Amino acid sequence: MTNDEAFMQRALALAREGALLGEVPVGAVVVRDGEIVGEGFNRPIITRDPTAHAEVVALRDAAQRLGNYRLVDCDLYVTLEPCLMCCGALVHARVREVIYGTTEPKAGSVESRLNALALPHLNYRVAARGGVLAGECAQLLSEFFRSRRG
Repeated sequence: MTNDEAFMQRALALAREGALLGEVPVGAVVVRDGEIVGEGFNRPIITRDPTAHAEVVALRDAAQRLGNYRLVDCDLYVTLEPCLMCCGALVHARVREVIYGTTEPKAGSVESRLNALALPHLNYRVAARGGVLAGECAQLLSEFFRSRRG
């Protein structure tokens, strides 16, 4: 198993935790120097906070642990392609790279609907790549929504 796969496996475990609470199963971890320094899963329903996406929760956790809102030498692993809000948070946090599992055809803002990380007016560039454990990430979401429909 590669490091990318190991970190994505942890993000998947977090996503499963969220699913048990009725949240859309998306998980994220922030990594610096090969060590997880922040974790999160979707929690907008249980916190009544529309900004509590897995990426934002993980960024907040890492910033608190590291004592800095700039996460320059950090990478974020997330099970689902980030939305526009999360792309903005990645830029503002100065994350080095976002690595995601599966694409999000409705609202994905890295490759699916737009490439927000490449907008020319941004003063910082976050590298991005997708497809790490894409099948497992997509399957978790599919099973969750299938179970909700009955």
